[in-house]
Amino acid sequence: MHDGKGSRTSERAAVLRALHQVIDRPRVFDDPLALRIIGAERAREILQDPSGPEQNPWSPYLRAFLVARSRYAEDALAEAVARGVGQCVILGAGLDTFAFRQRYGKDRLRIYEVDHPDSQNLKRQRLRAAGIPIPENVVFVSIDLEVGQLEEALRDVGYDPERPGFFSWLGVTEYLTVDVVLSTLAFIASGPVGTTVVFDYLLPPSLLHGVQRRTFDALAYRVEAAGEPWRTFFEPEELARQLANMGFKSIVDVGPEALNEMYFQDREDGLMVRGFSRIAQARV
Repeated sequence: MHDGKGSRTSERAAVLRALHQVIDRPRVFDDPLALRIIGAERAREILQDPSGPEQNPWSPYLRAFLVARSRYAEDALAEAVARGVGQCVILGAGLDTFAFRQRYGKDRLRIYEVDHPDSQNLKRQRLRAAGIPIPENVVFVSIDLEVGQLEEALRDVGYDPERPGFFSWLGVTEYLTVDVVLSTLAFIASGPVGTTVVFDYLLPPSLLHGVQRRTFDALAYRVEAAGEPWRTFFEPEELARQLANMGFKSIVDVGPEALNEMYFQDREDGLMVRGFSRIAQARV
């Protein structure tokens, strides 16, 4: 993150989600606002030359994971809303467009978009430029999780800690310190029964070998060069233990093999997930 500017990695993720809408069939994740949120100039570039963003061999696998994690999180949210959960917190919302294409309404779901002030300012600019209206059930919460208090920030805008909530936390944990990640998860775990979090995380490099490790090193170099280095990694078994100790009772961990089985079977284009990112879902 650079002062006064939004996250570069968030921008890259938005471009890959937009690219998915253009070149992948069938789509794993439908996002009719994906091209609009990245800006008119970048959208034109993708439509004119979809191969442009594909400048490295791992881009298709990264794109597959990004759309799979969005699909997984939104499917999990739909299940939570069906159970009666009426609050959704999107942590590190970046240029995610869910809040602006959902049709739940304020009486069914209140959505809190949480992000660094600079990233949130960029998003508001993009929304205005694209003519995308802000639904009345969406609230913006500006906070830097490394220095601010999430619980206080949410209380200040009406989040009810006595009611269950759904937390979507995608593409963020690896950029924060481990203390901030664990304290945020502990806060979520303190919520009432039914409170749920879906987040993704990176495996530590010590568990990677061969192509996985070479890909890890290449991507780690890129994000560090962008000023947003990876800081935090988890081993799945240790993470599950920590989540259980916090009070989560239902814990699901999903890796590349499971994601491919869920979303990428029988594709003719060979799109699939590979790599060292995983998704966890934990419920109080």
